[in-house]
Amino acid sequence: MTNPFSLAVDKLLEATVAGSFSRVGYATRSRLEGWIDPPSLAGRRVLITGATSGLGFETAARLASLGAAVTFVARDNERARVAAEALRQRSRNDRIDYLVGDASNLVAMRRVADDVAARGPLDVLIHNAGAITPVRALSPQGFEVTVAAQLLGPFLLTTALLPALTSARRGRVLSVSSGGMYSQRFDLATLEMPADGYDGVVAYAKVKRAQVVLTHEWARRVARTDVVFHAMHPGWTDTPGLAASLPRFHAVAKPLLRTPPQGADTLVWLAGDRDALATSGDFWLDRHPRLEHRVPWTRSRDPGRDQVELWDWCVERTSSY
Repeated sequence: MTNPFSLAVDKLLEATVAGSFSRVGYATRSRLEGWIDPPSLAGRRVLITGATSGLGFETAARLASLGAAVTFVARDNERARVAAEALRQRSRNDRIDYLVGDASNLVAMRRVADDVAARGPLDVLIHNAGAITPVRALSPQGFEVTVAAQLLGPFLLTTALLPALTSARRGRVLSVSSGGMYSQRFDLATLEMPADGYDGVVAYAKVKRAQVVLTHEWARRVARTDVVFHAMHPGWTDTPGLAASLPRFHAVAKPLLRTPPQGADTLVWLAGDRDALATSGDFWLDRHPRLEHRVPWTRSRDPGRDQVELWDWCVERTSSY
């Protein structure tokens, strides 16, 4: 149990952005609270998207090192092949394989879901694939690609794999959000940004906010005794994706950026620790549930209605695939 002093320090860190999101927050909290790895995951099956580099690769490596059988989804066969071999060597676990599929392509996500479901119970599903798209693009089904890859594709995958997750020993569905979502208020009407005035950073933040809204609705609809749902953000983490999409921020903040193992820690903990089963529908950073709004103008007047409307919107766009 976390002691009062650690809780007080955590609260002080969380009152800031730089102190909480940077490597300072991770180092302080992990040291004061004495964090250890989750127990062995031998016999558990994990599916993760976006694991060829960065946070996803680190998460897959850590989970495989704990004994889990890991399947990851990647867009490019050659990159996936190289990543799979690297993961096997690092984790010393041969139970690693991959499926090729673009998270923005609903047909591909259906194919992935059918393949995974045919293998039996699934213990953990991790939605990690995501990127900032500088120029507006459309998915194969005609949806704005940020929304398709980070909301609709994961929604279809979760829906299709819910029976496999339910038949596991309390399945877990984890979504990797971003601290950038704190800048946005959920607004379904503007979720898919038009070409005129498109801003990839804003589009990304809007979708990350929507992921958290949808996590609440999943938690409301599915019994916690069957499957738990959580969203998390990794803090400011030094990954190839950050360097490519936000080069100026990456250069300025580099001394404060977390390493990939530090950014992945809470995701690995949520995937394996028993304490993560105590609740469902929370938003996490550094092994603690966090408030979802840092400024009052991002709050919704009717969060429950937002959840239902977003759910219905996703169903309407994915149910025919």
